[in-house]
Amino acid sequence: MILSALLHALADLTASEPRPEAGLTATALHAAACTDFPTSVPSDLFSGILHTAALAGGHPAAMPIREAHAQLPWQDSPAAARQPKALRSIKSVVTLLGPGAPIPSDSLRFGLFYQAPGSHYPLHAHNAAETYAILSGSALWRAGDRCLTLGPGDAVHHPPRMPHAMRAGPDGFLAIWRWSGDIGLDSYRMLPDPTAT
Repeated sequence: MILSALLHALADLTASEPRPEAGLTATALHAAACTDFPTSVPSDLFSGILHTAALAGGHPAAMPIREAHAQLPWQDSPAAARQPKALRSIKSVVTLLGPGAPIPSDSLRFGLFYQAPGSHYPLHAHNAAETYAILSGSALWRAGDRCLTLGPGDAVHHPPRMPHAMRAGPDGFLAIWRWSGDIGLDSYRMLPDPTAT
């Protein structure tokens, strides 16, 4: 029941984005509300995820994530093999929709993303178009030439191959993310990042 409520909340949130792939994602999440997720080992970042999800002022969808945390398959990024190993200690991902995910899709990837307080995810790019929406916490975001400060309710879209990086605020951040278009992992690459410290 908790997981079903979360999937409906995420579907409703996603449906508010004015992109065709958002509607497809919302439909898939609503249709899969009774999906059983595989049992998983809790993330090493468990306490940070729970803290950030419970922050005052967060988006209403953050609380169902906190409540369903133990039922969610938190793990490393699907692109982990193409990332520096040090990134594993700063982020945790749930892939809800996509190839090999609990909700299968060959055309979309969608899930949850947590980044630890004060950490930096260096500049990277991929062929997939990507959208993030912050649910709780805050981040400084670099998307192409733009530098943004994002908080609950804010979203950012990266067209295919746009370089982007994010630095988590003092409480970290919890977000939803979606890939569309070319969702294969082969194009994922880290880029030189002069702001990485």
